[in-house]
Amino acid sequence: MPHLTLHTNVSRDEIPDDFLTTTTKIIFEMIGLPEKYIVVNVIPDQIMSFGGCTKPCGNAFLTSIANLGVQENKNLTKAIMEHVKKTLGIEPTRMLLTFNDAKGMDVGHNLTTFAPDQ
Repeated sequence: MPHLTLHTNVSRDEIPDDFLTTTTKIIFEMIGLPEKYIVVNVIPDQIMSFGGCTKPCGNAFLTSIANLGVQENKNLTKAIMEHVKKTLGIEPTRMLLTFNDAKGMDVGHNLTTFAPDQ
């Protein structure tokens, strides 16, 4: 159930049509959870600055029930930021990526949660 949300001041018309699918594949390859549960959400055209400057920037949040940790988060940061720089032109110095290691009981899907049955 990884969920990446990216807020950016990049305009909608500058986001490639395949950005969602290519980002999903990166997350799938890095985290290894079923691709059918990965959500990628881009919120473009935001009025935002980074460090007081309005050049292209982003603020992202990645939540996952599993497969996050110190080294995993470093690897994900590198892969996602390189991808965002290549496709959206946002320099890694102009973006934050915040991780949330959620518990299964805190995420609902398909009329239940991801908590293990007891």
